[in-house]
Amino acid sequence: MPSALELTDVVVRREGRNIVDHVTWEVSDDQRWVVLGPNGAGKTTLLQLADTLLHPTSGTVTVLGETLGRTDVFEVRPRIGFASTAMARRVPRDETVLNSVLTAAYSVLGRWNESYEDIDERRALRVLADWKLDHLADRLFGTLSDGEQKRVQIARAVMTDPELLLLDEPTASLDLGAREELLALLSGYASSESTPAMVMVTHHVEEIPVGFTHVMLLREGAVVAAGPIGETLTGEALSEAFGMTIALSAEGGRFAARAV
Repeated sequence: MPSALELTDVVVRREGRNIVDHVTWEVSDDQRWVVLGPNGAGKTTLLQLADTLLHPTSGTVTVLGETLGRTDVFEVRPRIGFASTAMARRVPRDETVLNSVLTAAYSVLGRWNESYEDIDERRALRVLADWKLDHLADRLFGTLSDGEQKRVQIARAVMTDPELLLLDEPTASLDLGAREELLALLSGYASSESTPAMVMVTHHVEEIPVGFTHVMLLREGAVVAAGPIGETLTGEALSEAFGMTIALSAEGGRFAARAV
């Protein structure tokens, strides 16, 4: 399968420290990756490279066939969907849910003087329905719960039919019910043949949706293990990544971990 994302011996160095330390990694079009690791492991920095927001200190990053430093990133970014808590904070609180998603068509946050075609609005309404948000279309973004805001961010990210979808801790801060609702939706989305390549960052194995195919474990910017999730996600690999002895269990495609 073609590569949606390819990193070759990538280093990101800040203040004398390698935040990303000689990472080589490839994400194919049909793969759904989860990136795990402790705070400061370099997970979000990897997503910033994938979203063309950051260039490597050394090494090569190729996103959707375009190599950073040799291409116009503003031509690449519309082909990438990205959802994060930081992005959610930039959505105007007095924007409607429908407009919060619709404005992705112009890559803007907050509706202004741009005009949209009927096909754009129909697409936005269809995406809202897919993520169980259609009943909230006229609500203001700032009045939504954390779980609803997370789903709006993901709906916005998929509005433009991206070729690569990046999710930065989509279930962080959610209560159990909201987390499980979102994980069920992500599982259904990940299982569709029309879904683009996906990369999701999280701290917890319990937050890995069913249907994700691969995992990368990071520690201090370096890769501890990477590959198919059934072979790679082990107690030993988690123990090395998090620096403590961890026991891993799995049931029905979901995982749980605890310190021993």
